[in-house]
Amino acid sequence: MLHLLGVNLPDQKLVQYALPLFYGIGQKTALKVLASLSIHKSCKIADLSDTQINQLSSLLSDMTIESDLRKEIRANIMHHRSIGSYVGRRHAMGLPVRGQNTKNNAMTARRLNGRWLKAEKREYSSSARSVIPEANSPFDNFFNRKWF
Repeated sequence: MLHLLGVNLPDQKLVQYALPLFYGIGQKTALKVLASLSIHKSCKIADLSDTQINQLSSLLSDMTIESDLRKEIRANIMHHRSIGSYVGRRHAMGLPVRGQNTKNNAMTARRLNGRWLKAEKREYSSSARSVIPEANSPFDNFFNRKWF
């Protein structure tokens, strides 16, 4: 098993299918990497030479993948939330962001975007919640809530 940039790559897996194990690399990017390094599609991880592994690691280290990409995405979401855009409010509420239907099929978005709500509940203390004035309707409650 090859350990490359913090990811374990199985020896018996083809390189084109092992590269998408990195967060931020899909099938198309993996094929572009193979073409740039002139590695055949049917080559396995165990068949790579030391020079090919070094070239692959240097090429991947120049790309934004894994934790760097996760930090960048998190920073983009927090930027939208801090400026108060529609997208930021949708992320804060745990609802679909890109205009999807919410009547029936928003469970995946609630599950994925709900992570932000859980983290937000841990940040605030009970005294900070009492600062928010009581709302008479759900509409007022939405706009008086502290989202950021």
